Amino acid sequence: MVEILSVEIGSYAEKAGIKAGDKLVSVNEKEISDVLDYRFYITDKKLILIIKRKDEELIVQIKKPEYEDIGLSFSSYLMDEKKRCKNNCIFCFIDQNPEGMRESIYFKDDDERLSFLQGNYVTLTNLNDKDIARIIEMRISPVNISVHTTNPELRVKMMRNRHAGECLKYLKQLDEGGIALNTQIVLCKGINDGEELVRSLEYLTSLNNIQSIAAVPCGITTHRKGLYNIEPYDRKTAASVIDIIDNFGEKCLKEKDIRLVYAADEFFLKAERAIPPEKYYEDYPQIENGVGMLRSHYEEFFYSLEKIEKCGYNNSIVINIVTGEAAYSHITSLVALACKKFPMLNIRVKAIKNNFFGGHITVSGLVVGSDIIAQMKDEEKCDVLLIPCNMLRHDRDLLLDNTSIEDIEKALSVKVVIVEKDGADLAEKLTGNSPNNKE
Repeated sequence: MVEILSVEIGSYAEKAGIKAGDKLVSVNEKEISDVLDYRFYITDKKLILIIKRKDEELIVQIKKPEYEDIGLSFSSYLMDEKKRCKNNCIFCFIDQNPEGMRESIYFKDDDERLSFLQGNYVTLTNLNDKDIARIIEMRISPVNISVHTTNPELRVKMMRNRHAGECLKYLKQLDEGGIALNTQIVLCKGINDGEELVRSLEYLTSLNNIQSIAAVPCGITTHRKGLYNIEPYDRKTAASVIDIIDNFGEKCLKEKDIRLVYAADEFFLKAERAIPPEKYYEDYPQIENGVGMLRSHYEEFFYSLEKIEKCGYNNSIVINIVTGEAAYSHITSLVALACKKFPMLNIRVKAIKNNFFGGHITVSGLVVGSDIIAQMKDEEKCDVLLIPCNMLRHDRDLLLDNTSIEDIEKALSVKVVIVEKDGADLAEKLTGNSPNNKE
């Protein structure tokens, strides 16, 4: 039973007399406990809803086209609480956050519903046989799964959950149930790479409904006091991971006509290898996991820059752009392309060293405002400071350390312009062809 927050004007629900504050008990005799129940059971043409209004239960009948919504909104997105993670993974990034950040930063979710609705990855340790049966019945697909290893004993060790190994059986059940699977393996140097990675890939690539497998390096901050000792990847060990991944990728291409297995961009950067061409990433199934992000960004930038006919800035404007250390060479190469086409541009790229999380963290998405301010204050003054949007939290008002854009503008006496994720937006803002930064 869930409380109804609002009823859309003119909707089937409003016409049937349902009101905000009512509680939805069931649909067609099926109890509604969360958003997945609701979405699944309202697809029918004929609905019988049990509504509780104060102490009275009402029977409401609705006729509508199949799959059409009835116009109800609820007090929370999931209709109940997020499921907390039951694991204590040796590589968990949340455990490595510094103290003093907002409370929500420290919340660990492991909710299969968010896997389907938002693309979150789940470990399967929060699921039981009933949950798996529901996923298959409702065709909740794809499901994104954090596998890490298919060795049951090693999985228990890495996730520090005694059930972590036995719940690997759910991979097979979901696959046999026709559920599409995207998987990730967070690699820890010397622990689940090498022969263990080969073992994991052999099993995962044998599944019929596997859509993609991403291997990503674990993040290592300086805030690891009392935590499991994990060494960062270096050039040689990162290259070894890529070789294993690419061997399986080539094999899958021959046997399945799809690569399936991908190494995160960070491995190529650490190994000092060129980012693969666009065809390597196929439809970019793991781009949100940092797989192919740099290639996609480059292609978008290059295509957009080719179409730009004139520079929108005058000759005197100076632009600075900040990025993480990992993406510095990538951003520098894009700036060089823009300056080659428009020689009047004056653009400087600054790689921000991550003192907040530690020097092993080099990705742009974890750069914080205090590091930007500290490292840019002695730089030559500029007219515009470009900051990538992935440095902002999801609500886009603050960076991870609670520094606001206004704080940065005030501290550095500069106008800050946010650059969206796509390369086209960067091309437009570097050349003054965006409405937000034309001079």
